[in-house]
Amino acid sequence: METAWQVTARGSSGMMTASAFSHSMDLRTMTQSLVTLAEDNMAFFSSQGPGETARRLSNVFAGVREQALGLEPTLGQLLGVAHHFDLDTETPANGYRSLVHTARCCLAHLLHKSRYVASNRRSIFFRASHNLAEMEAYLAALTQLRALSYYAQRLLAINRPGVLFFEGDEGLTADFLQEYVTLHKGCFYGRCLGFQFTPAIRPFLQTLSIGLVSFGEHYKRNETGLSVTASSLFTGGRFAIDPELRGAEFERIIQNLDVHFWKAFWNITEIEVLSSLANMASTTVRVSRLLSLPPEAFEMPLTSDPKLTVTISPPLAHTGPGPVLARLISYDLREGQDSKALNSLVKSEGPRLELRPRPQQAPRSRALVIHIHGGGFVAQTSKSHEPYLKTWAQELGVPIISIDYSLAPEAPFPRALEECFFAYCWAVKHCDLLGSTGERICLAGDSAGGNLCITVSLRAAAYGVRVPDGIMAAYPVTTLQPSVSPSRLLSLMDPLLPLSVLSKCVSAYSGTETEDHSDSDQKALGVMGLVQRDTSLFFRDLRLGASSWLNSFLELSGRKPQKTSAPTAEAVRPQESMRRSVSEAALAQPESLLNTDSLKTLTITDLSFKGNSETSDTPEMSLSMETLGPSTPSDVNFFLRPENSQEEAEAKDDLGTMDRGPRVRAAFPEGFRPRRSSQGILRMPLYSSPIVKNPFMSPLLAPDSMLKTLPPVHMVACALDPMLDDSVMFARRLRDLGQPVTLNVVEDLPHGFLSLAALCRETRQAAELCVQRIRLVLTPPSTPLI
Repeated sequence: METAWQVTARGSSGMMTASAFSHSMDLRTMTQSLVTLAEDNMAFFSSQGPGETARRLSNVFAGVREQALGLEPTLGQLLGVAHHFDLDTETPANGYRSLVHTARCCLAHLLHKSRYVASNRRSIFFRASHNLAEMEAYLAALTQLRALSYYAQRLLAINRPGVLFFEGDEGLTADFLQEYVTLHKGCFYGRCLGFQFTPAIRPFLQTLSIGLVSFGEHYKRNETGLSVTASSLFTGGRFAIDPELRGAEFERIIQNLDVHFWKAFWNITEIEVLSSLANMASTTVRVSRLLSLPPEAFEMPLTSDPKLTVTISPPLAHTGPGPVLARLISYDLREGQDSKALNSLVKSEGPRLELRPRPQQAPRSRALVIHIHGGGFVAQTSKSHEPYLKTWAQELGVPIISIDYSLAPEAPFPRALEECFFAYCWAVKHCDLLGSTGERICLAGDSAGGNLCITVSLRAAAYGVRVPDGIMAAYPVTTLQPSVSPSRLLSLMDPLLPLSVLSKCVSAYSGTETEDHSDSDQKALGVMGLVQRDTSLFFRDLRLGASSWLNSFLELSGRKPQKTSAPTAEAVRPQESMRRSVSEAALAQPESLLNTDSLKTLTITDLSFKGNSETSDTPEMSLSMETLGPSTPSDVNFFLRPENSQEEAEAKDDLGTMDRGPRVRAAFPEGFRPRRSSQGILRMPLYSSPIVKNPFMSPLLAPDSMLKTLPPVHMVACALDPMLDDSVMFARRLRDLGQPVTLNVVEDLPHGFLSLAALCRETRQAAELCVQRIRLVLTPPSTPLI
């Protein structure tokens, strides 16, 4: 059975083949069963005398009862109106459903654990301390999920029916960020790590988290050399045996280390030893060559009149003309791939642990895949994605060229777009050298690469050159605005896409990294703060250059850049004295946070955005400097259905009883307080620069006229991905315009599953789904591929 929902959003009969949201019992029954077991366990341990462990077990079951009873009505309300936000009836997927599903996973784990405790609590083999730690960890997770459900409830009250991304008063976004950055996250990175994903993924996530915190220690000591990471990255003994320590350090890292740390960590897979091992374990191909495309202008024919041509100039932004790297991968050696012309472009990579005997050449394929990798716009290359690309090359039987675009923050927007567009046009023009006749061309990419696939196609249409025959975008990001959506609430617990990390990547890509000159705050951060200070100063000149370029660039459209103030933060309470162990501190945290008023809090004193009157005058980037024309808020407001639609009327009835107050921070009911972070000051850039509204950065905001130029778009999203709503809303926009689009939503897998394709059956099936979508583009009806 497939693990994906498939819907063709233009008149085909898509069918849901599996659902991550079907359970053996409904939400109310699950809650009632959990409450009954919690009360029974609470009564038992209350009668066991004055022992500390028994007291804490009694308290934790009392907390489970309280949180489950408080959470159930809110989840029921969210689920009751979630269908208004689906793409259609055949695609029951959006952030509200995902949040409910995640909460149910937590409830189900607590129910299972409570049953185990009830059945074994009298046994001499019952490990009271271990079960206490498990219950306290999941109680903390449940408490935070209850907080997220209240945020989602507030979004339901404020947003119009069918709208997943908040639009309007940007003060709401500031309120959400102000609350979000103070929430405790460590509970999701310790014992509860990856509880929402398929069980086969969890060992990998645990290994990844150990590697992350171990790498963080080396990074703090400025030991970022590859020899250090290769020898001791995933050993981290104390982090492996102490989940609470690991969770606390994980939270500290995501809050305090800058984008350069994440850039270094995500590039670990390109260490020679690790990449060689990956190559040996992956499919053997005849061709895997890194090409250096010369920065020379060339002519491309116009699709409207092939007798006319347009000049494709080499990339110029930020660093001036320079070669663009791209990797050619082919399962068979095809005509043209061993030619003198192509050999002259090959860039040496040093020794590769692959043996590829010279075979006879196969004829050119009629199809070509042009791939753009993900990595948050700041990390990775085609080498990181080579293992699954080799599998694609074998299964599709076509050559693949993967573009190695320049990465932020050294090369912010639009450098990556310029390079990808240049390489795309070069590949179309020289497809014969790549082993293809170019009759069918598919653009494929994941995450940030999916974004670039869409924007490259928009740019090709603007230039009047050939657009690809279709796009396959896996879990793409389609808007880089700091918009609140229900799926983005999941970033609180996502180990691969925490919101603070995402914001740092977007800030780097948009060229709006913030500086920090607060010495007192850096002292509060200790060694982490010193690292942040040093990296900030090191790249100050680069940011000043990017800022100067941005100002002059915005002036090209006749607009003046707006001045924005950097956010500042302050800690209002010093660090507590050291406990006996981090584990003990973490286990004691629930009671101290819930039963005392002296909470550790963090406040951000300058998170306000400009008013709508200032931000409505949005500068627009040109189509490689051709003017798009003025933009107003109405130009980018495409989320809504007609005011008098029946769906909106029904949703208004469902939502009519909800409080429509204006602020997220007022969403918590009296008596409920979520847990707050104690891991230092968070420096999260707000990436509110007007440039993020540019349609070539946020295609979801593109005008109708631009989106109508896109070829068929096939998206594969993840139900538990913070970027899910990006895909749902983009598919809705295209469908409403009559554009051919398909959306598949895979269950129980994290963002970035393509890089985990060899890990388990579920990731292999999801990767195969991407191959199927590409095959739809490459294979016309009743036509063989080769």
